[in-house]
Amino acid sequence: MAKRKTIRTIPRERAEVGEQDPQARIRNFDEVTLRFTPEQARHEADRCIECPRPACTPGCPVGVDVKGFIMKVSAGDLRGAYEVITETNLLPAVCGRVCPQENQCEGACVVGNQFAPVAIGRLERFVGDTAIANGWSSIPYIEPSGFRIGIVGSGPAGMACAADMAKAGCDVTVYEAFHVPGGVLRYGIPDFRLPNTVIDAEIANLEKLGVKFECNTLVGRLFTIEQMIEEMGFHAVFIGTGAGYPSFLGIPGDNLNGVLSANELLTRCNMMKAKDGGFDTPLPIGARVAVIGAGNTAMDAMRVCRRLGAEQVHCIYRRSRAEAPARVEEVHHAEQEGIDFHWLTAPVEILDDGKGGVRGMRCIRMELGEPDASGRRRPVVVKGSEYEFDCDLVVVAIGTNANPIIGQTSKIKLDKRGYIATDDDLATSLAGVYAGGDIVTGAATVIQAMGAGRKAARGMKRYLGLRDTETVYGPATAPEATLFGLDPAEHNFVRVRTA
Repeated sequence: MAKRKTIRTIPRERAEVGEQDPQARIRNFDEVTLRFTPEQARHEADRCIECPRPACTPGCPVGVDVKGFIMKVSAGDLRGAYEVITETNLLPAVCGRVCPQENQCEGACVVGNQFAPVAIGRLERFVGDTAIANGWSSIPYIEPSGFRIGIVGSGPAGMACAADMAKAGCDVTVYEAFHVPGGVLRYGIPDFRLPNTVIDAEIANLEKLGVKFECNTLVGRLFTIEQMIEEMGFHAVFIGTGAGYPSFLGIPGDNLNGVLSANELLTRCNMMKAKDGGFDTPLPIGARVAVIGAGNTAMDAMRVCRRLGAEQVHCIYRRSRAEAPARVEEVHHAEQEGIDFHWLTAPVEILDDGKGGVRGMRCIRMELGEPDASGRRRPVVVKGSEYEFDCDLVVVAIGTNANPIIGQTSKIKLDKRGYIATDDDLATSLAGVYAGGDIVTGAATVIQAMGAGRKAARGMKRYLGLRDTETVYGPATAPEATLFGLDPAEHNFVRVRTA
């Protein structure tokens, strides 16, 4: 008799997590969204229908085996789920918080055709947070290759490249211009979205792989890319410096005191501890703040200003809410926190208070015309619709450009926008030098930067004559346990073998 197939009942409703009350959270920098409980995580994992050919994994820029880790969560094997994720993504607690899953893995989820898609991001965060809480890590057992690798920039692209090259047996050193590693994760994202403790834990796992971090080191000033290859003994170099050079408006008044970039605001708040008090970090926050732009960085800037004591915070955006590039969740949270949105509005002048400061802004109404090159409808001026409103601080969040220092201090080829030019393997015009992330593509997501770092690592390994590798997880053997002083019953190891 043929064996009858067991049919599971799939929960239709998503497991909903709580949030801090908006009136409470605008007075602190604690996380807004709470994490899953184990029961909620199991419920959500049980909503996965186990597609034979899952669309969620191709939707992930680093190819996380989404179905595989969710099945582990459903079975209660959280350590196994962590190992599945970290085969391709070394930052699950970070990506589970800040990745736009609605446009990637969750956007491709088949369950979403009829119900809410499986909350893949929240499950990834749950697994990552569980790993941090329990001190889980995969200890490397890797034969040294004899190659030295230099990484410029400790953001997500640099971290991903560093991890893959360390697993290939290379001696990896990461150079960071700031005083602590983390790149844009550290300076660009507030604690209420990504706590520094999470970044610290993920960096500690890199250090366990043998990756070394050299902070307060500005490559291009202390030494050049060419010197890294020709004089410092690096066999290959990866550039992942991001694109943190701010854009401004080019309108009258944008050089007044009281006009600053969102990057400067967030860096002073996040890294220079202006939010904590007791630190000599100048950060003027007005009573009435206007933030220009509607991306995730703009949302972060507005919500930071609210927490730092601004009485009114206005968002000025020339398109409608439907075209706003920020995550829907971030716009929703900003609205809950009392941000005043001026959709279809463009600034035309920042008004001088007579003392070199800001007293207000002159804006004009817009309407949407035909789509432009980005696919979004082009904003068109409504004649005679100018108006003024009062503000005493203007924050510009309209995008960033490549930092010019690498291009100015090396012979590396740049594209017409000033970003580093690469081939399909992310190799630059200098032999042995690779680049990836925002410094190549312009501003993108954390997980896309990580995907670029891993792609560059594959190219670097081919350049060095290293065969590509795969990570194999399993219990520690007795020799390994002796070598590392660990209990083989309690610790798993990473072994890297040639593919």
